[in-house]
Amino acid sequence: MITKMKKLTFLVYHKEYEQFLEQIRALGVVHIVEKQQGTADNAELQESVRLTTRLQTALNQLQAIGKAPQEAPASAASGKEVLQEVETLQAEKGKLQQQLQNLQKEAIVLEPWGNFEPDSLSRLHDAGITVGFYTCPESTYDAQWEALYTATVIHREASRIYFVTFTRNSMVMELTAEQVKLPAESLSRIKARCAEMAAALAACEARLKALAETGQEALKVALQAVNRDMEFSKVLLNTESVAAEKLMLLQGWAPVTKESEITAWLDTQQLYYDISNPTPDDEVPILLNNKGFLAWFEPICKLYMLPKYNELDLTPYFAPFFMIFFGLCLGDSGYGLFLVLAVTGYRLLAKNISQTMKPMLSLVQLLGASTFFCGFLTGTFFGFNIYDIHIPFIQSLKAHVFQDNNAMFQLSLILGVIQILFGMVLKAVNQSIQFGFRYALGTIGWIVLLASCVFAAVLPAILPMGGTVHLYILGASAVLIFLFNSPGKNIFLNIGLGLWDSYNMATGLLGDILSYVRLFALGLSGGILASVFNTMSVGMSPDHVIFGPFVMVLIFVIGHAINLFMNVLGAMVHPMRLTFVEFFKNSGYEGGGQEYAPFKN
Repeated sequence: MITKMKKLTFLVYHKEYEQFLEQIRALGVVHIVEKQQGTADNAELQESVRLTTRLQTALNQLQAIGKAPQEAPASAASGKEVLQEVETLQAEKGKLQQQLQNLQKEAIVLEPWGNFEPDSLSRLHDAGITVGFYTCPESTYDAQWEALYTATVIHREASRIYFVTFTRNSMVMELTAEQVKLPAESLSRIKARCAEMAAALAACEARLKALAETGQEALKVALQAVNRDMEFSKVLLNTESVAAEKLMLLQGWAPVTKESEITAWLDTQQLYYDISNPTPDDEVPILLNNKGFLAWFEPICKLYMLPKYNELDLTPYFAPFFMIFFGLCLGDSGYGLFLVLAVTGYRLLAKNISQTMKPMLSLVQLLGASTFFCGFLTGTFFGFNIYDIHIPFIQSLKAHVFQDNNAMFQLSLILGVIQILFGMVLKAVNQSIQFGFRYALGTIGWIVLLASCVFAAVLPAILPMGGTVHLYILGASAVLIFLFNSPGKNIFLNIGLGLWDSYNMATGLLGDILSYVRLFALGLSGGILASVFNTMSVGMSPDHVIFGPFVMVLIFVIGHAINLFMNVLGAMVHPMRLTFVEFFKNSGYEGGGQEYAPFKN
């Protein structure tokens, strides 16, 4: 259900405006109408956005290092100090890591040559002797170089030779070897610098770890403060100045349930205000208020988009279908029981479960229960067929609920027909609410036509297909479809639109219904994979009194864990696809509503 909203208009004296906004924020129920275009061009707001990004990045970095053992009270000012220190340390850490990598590369280059002072090479050069450093494959090394260039092998590694030459400065050498350019420092000096860099890097990381224990709360407080300032700036930008900028005009929305509270507060203020009902042209924010288990499905609706204010909220209408579809797609009673027990155990043992997490956990429990009961249709329990157990209760259950593959295929199509027809009924209701009953007549014609054909196919003894009564029903439906699909328009245009609707219905309806076959296909494939893992666990286990059962259980657990993960993913995605595409399309759902976000602390 969509909460009814009231439109609020405030006219405030400019000197009292900021105080008024603080009081509105403290009230925490008014959704501000966004009118200002180009708010991103505001320099102050841009700076706040950048600061928010920096604070969030620093907080993420500290949270990745470690969790704060005890969060002490902090202020926004201390949070900015922590931000500055974190950014400085991160920049220093990056610089040290880069320098350390470069030094380690230089050390690797010098390793084959050993430790020597580069200054000795310069003294030899001044004395007229050039020392060359070369490397080549062992197969291309020529022993004559030792006589010609005084070549001396220094190191051999992986069929590669490292050697030096001693020649006169003016001598030209012809070598089929790669000359190595060495760093300007000795190996011992480079290793010493590596140790210094590693120590500095460790000190930097230790300081970051200390900040992770003491500075996270300060960053959170600073982030909240900046977000509050940003929200305040956005509200100021969405304010209109009137009467020579002496009065400030602001508009917003609030739930009808808060009207008396807002009115009581406004009556104590020195300002003009008006509370009115929304008009069809208003973009009213959406606040869903479904109760009980229906509220658990609201996040699924929000994944697609929120309805418009004058639309039906389809959450209560797709929730039962989604629950059944999930159970059919997963289709294993053992998997359903595992989900219920796992989430129940987590809720009993976990501490400080957030309020946003609790509905999600409840939804998983509900979907697990649906899977548990839907699994009895095929009798699968962790890939085993429970109906092979000859117990009177189980055999009685099999006689009443068991469905073979052909029956499950037909059940999937039947559920598709029911949901699509139900969606068309909701479309007619929605059109009646939004535009008037006469705009729903064309949709009602299609509902009557399709429902009569389904009824005649299921119960031909009561309503024969193509009989006189059925033909009268089809004729009445045709009148509604071709003559009343667009009230107020030319009759020939109505007929043309009726033909176009008939084409779309004929080409799209069959595809929509066949899409529901995935309910049968996913359940069948999941059951087959579960059975395969059971066979593998028995067939691949060794014939050993100790290792045999261990390997069997290991394959069983790993195989079913993989199968459960993949099938739960499919059991979420495909029912959402059926809901968002087939059901929403046939119910005429438009969506595009903006979520209710009150201006508050």
